[in-house]
Amino acid sequence: MLIMGLDPGTAITGFGLIDARGGCYDLVEYGTLRTSPPASAADRLVRLYDALIALLQRCKPEQIAVEELFFNRNSSTAVPVGQARGVLLLACAQQNIPISEYTPLQVKQALTGYGRAEKRQIQYMVARLLRMEAPPKNDDAADALAIAITHAHYYNGRKLRGEL
Repeated sequence: MLIMGLDPGTAITGFGLIDARGGCYDLVEYGTLRTSPPASAADRLVRLYDALIALLQRCKPEQIAVEELFFNRNSSTAVPVGQARGVLLLACAQQNIPISEYTPLQVKQALTGYGRAEKRQIQYMVARLLRMEAPPKNDDAADALAIAITHAHYYNGRKLRGEL
C-alpha cells in the first residue's frame, strides 16, 4: 500500500511516500513543497495546493497521513500552519484519498515506543526502518516519512485486529 505522509507548513511542507506491505516498509520518494515568502498568504496557499495536486496525481498514494497541529512554544505560527494544513486536507479529499491524522505523541510512540523521544531519535528510526544510509537532511521530509510509517503501524494493527 502506498502511504504518503505530510508535514504541513506554509513555507515548507514535507512529504514522504512509502510502500508498506505487512511490517516491511520501502522508501519510494520524499521531499518538500516550498512557497516563496514574498508572495501573499493567499498566493502561497494556491501554490501549495497546486503543487500537492500535481504530486498526488503523479505518485497516486492509496492513503494519506497528516500530522495534527500541536503548538506549545510558537503559537504565532498556528494560524498559517493551520491554513496550510486545511489546503492539504482539501487537496487530498478532492482526490478521494483516505486521510488519517496523528499527533506528535503518536508518531514518537509508533517509531520509538517513547512519547518524549527527541527529533534525532525519530530520524534515526526513519532511516533504520526504511533502510536508508542516513536520515533525510530536511527535517520536514523526515517528519513526513515518520508520519507515513506511523500510519502503516496503526493501519497494520487495525487490520490484524479485524477492524478493517
